[in-house]
Amino acid sequence: MTRFLLAMGTLLFAMPALAQMKEGKVVYERTMQFQMRLQNVDPAVANNLPRSRTDRFELSFTPAKTLWESLPDMEEGEGGGGPGGGMFMRFGGDDYVYTNLETGVSVAKQELASKNYIVTDSLRKLAWKLTDETKPILNYKARKAVAQRIGTRFVMNMENGEMKRKEVADTASITAWFTTEIPVPAGPEFNGQLPGLILELEMNAGRMVYKAVEISPKVNAGNIKEPKGGKSITAADFALERNKMFEEMRRNMPRGGPGGGGQRIVIQGN
Repeated sequence: MTRFLLAMGTLLFAMPALAQMKEGKVVYERTMQFQMRLQNVDPAVANNLPRSRTDRFELSFTPAKTLWESLPDMEEGEGGGGPGGGMFMRFGGDDYVYTNLETGVSVAKQELASKNYIVTDSLRKLAWKLTDETKPILNYKARKAVAQRIGTRFVMNMENGEMKRKEVADTASITAWFTTEIPVPAGPEFNGQLPGLILELEMNAGRMVYKAVEISPKVNAGNIKEPKGGKSITAADFALERNKMFEEMRRNMPRGGPGGGGQRIVIQGN
């Protein structure tokens, strides 16, 4: 009888450690490396162009829904600009994204030309290949998965005082490290795709990297809800609105002075 009670006590003591975390919060750091091509550019301008940028985001999750939010900017100088802090650039617009993991629908709040939009989209799943490679991340065993995303991206050119925006084909190689110890298919960029929480994500050979830096089991599930306060629009229509805005900016941008100076700057993100 004594042995039975000791065994039961040991089992009860171990149960909390065996329990899987199914809701909580994760803080991620995202670092973007910018590819640049400079031709006849003033060295003072070139030195102030950002080579990278690091931002922080918080993911709140339950088994049924997630909320992705941007956190306050990191200290100036950690990727925000070049020496002297003479240039600041903000990249990315998905600062508040709600995802319903059960229906496969995401709702994002985005700003465009000082207007707020509520953008609805469906999750698009990639063909992931799960590998046997593992590594520890924040005391969790993470497993490696790889995939490719075939699509398009835009390249911005400033040539002879005129901004040009060109759409080019893009195939992104993606490596994700996820843990089944937190069996919620959530994480940066790719919700609802892997059988566990994504703790690390690398795209295009490190041009964009997300890393989990903090994990907490505490979350207020009631705060995970769809954004409000903007024009409701589909993702496809929002892309059209954004393209119109960039085209208008290009047309209205003043051209360079006499001779144009011949300066050419191309900045590419992910």
